[in-house]
Amino acid sequence: MIDTQALLRARRAVESNIGEKVRLKANRGRRKSYIKEGIIDDTYGNVFTVRVDVDTKAVQTLSYTYSDLLTSNVELVVCRNNKKIYAG
Repeated sequence: MIDTQALLRARRAVESNIGEKVRLKANRGRRKSYIKEGIIDDTYGNVFTVRVDVDTKAVQTLSYTYSDLLTSNVELVVCRNNKKIYAG
């Protein structure tokens, strides 16, 4: 069970970095993962979005839950200072 206070702390950590360029590492299960760079776009009640450039003409918006951060399914590292956004 995930603590609601931990979810709130994760949300605040992401909110304080809106507009920052981040390196995103997401686990997709069975030893599959991907690493992308993007900008934290917005935060919502249960999810946050990251805008990723696919190529010169296409932009992809990825969404993740705050519990993904807590369970380490998603890791966000700010590119400017190489600091992890939320480390449990």
